[in-house]
Amino acid sequence: MDKFMQAAIEEAKKGLAEGGIPIGSVLVHDGKIIGRGHNRRVQQGSAILHGEMDALENAGRLSAKVYKECTIYTTLSPCSMCSGAILLYGIPKVVIGENETFMGEEALLKSRGLEIEVKHDQTCIQLMKDFIENKPQLWNEDIGE
Repeated sequence: MDKFMQAAIEEAKKGLAEGGIPIGSVLVHDGKIIGRGHNRRVQQGSAILHGEMDALENAGRLSAKVYKECTIYTTLSPCSMCSGAILLYGIPKVVIGENETFMGEEALLKSRGLEIEVKHDQTCIQLMKDFIENKPQLWNEDIGE
């Protein structure tokens, strides 16, 4: 398995262990993880700390040049908020663990010229399926249903 997707999965599992939603993300530049995060809406009482947003926040302030050379890995297809941040910072490539349990804004990202790679990773799929089955109210709160 891809070591960066594995790191994103580790983040997702960390979020689940903390009582949160199991979605993780890492920001990679020049073959190194420069930001990692997981969905911390529950843990922090946050409206915006999805996995991708947490990874971006934890990477700290970066120059536009750095973002334009990054790849962001996420265990779940990015929602409109996270996709907007990816577009805002000009990150050219998104590697997605799975889009079976939730289809985010992949069409938008592709329409803006981003490279999208979907891994269809069974660990990512199972993490979300189990979570949605066990905590449907929390999942629906996060995705607005």
